Amino acid sequence: MPHDRLSVLTGLEAQGVCPVFYHADPEVCLNVIRACGRGGAPVVEFTNRGDFAVDLFGEIARELQKTDPGVVLGIGSVIDAGTASTFLNRGARFVVSPGLVEEVAVVCNRRMTAYFPGCGSVTDIIRAHELGCEIVKLFPGASVGGPDFVKAVLGPMPWTKIMPTGGVDPDAASIARWFGSGIVAAGMGSKLITDAAVKAGDWGAIEAEVRKAVDAVKAFRKG
Repeated sequence: MPHDRLSVLTGLEAQGVCPVFYHADPEVCLNVIRACGRGGAPVVEFTNRGDFAVDLFGEIARELQKTDPGVVLGIGSVIDAGTASTFLNRGARFVVSPGLVEEVAVVCNRRMTAYFPGCGSVTDIIRAHELGCEIVKLFPGASVGGPDFVKAVLGPMPWTKIMPTGGVDPDAASIARWFGSGIVAAGMGSKLITDAAVKAGDWGAIEAEVRKAVDAVKAFRKG
């Protein structure tokens, strides 16, 4: 699939679930990311954690471009422009931050790359819109008001597209509660990609869990 800004945004909204993942072993990373893609969530956020994460990301992204061109790999936990540029030069298709970092928004706009800044207030969200961010990351999702906050924001600003991370579980009840509030997607980490499945190398279990969450979003939207 094309990896331009609009197609990345459209792909993320369509799958609804954005897997969030990091591991120091490149083979483990590739297996997990491919399992997510097979499960219906090819747009994946790899987090910038650990030493040499940028080198690891570059290795993974290069391999996926050869073998799995449908995967859209982005980078998370970015808090400065230099880091954003470094990952963009290694093939990151979108950038995510835990907070709103204006210099990162500028870097991403220069490259016509989607940027999802972490926002915890209406003021943050308004500034993110001014900076050209189509989707804002509500973070930490459950701690800043959860679904009630989403509903409150969408009242006066119905054009807002919100993707919470933190507090959204990969089960039908949690998905219904959050998507019922009006979110367009949700970031999910260790509850979606469990440590047990990763340690066991059970890529099939990860694929099944991702598929279950993606299907739950689809079912809610159709309902």
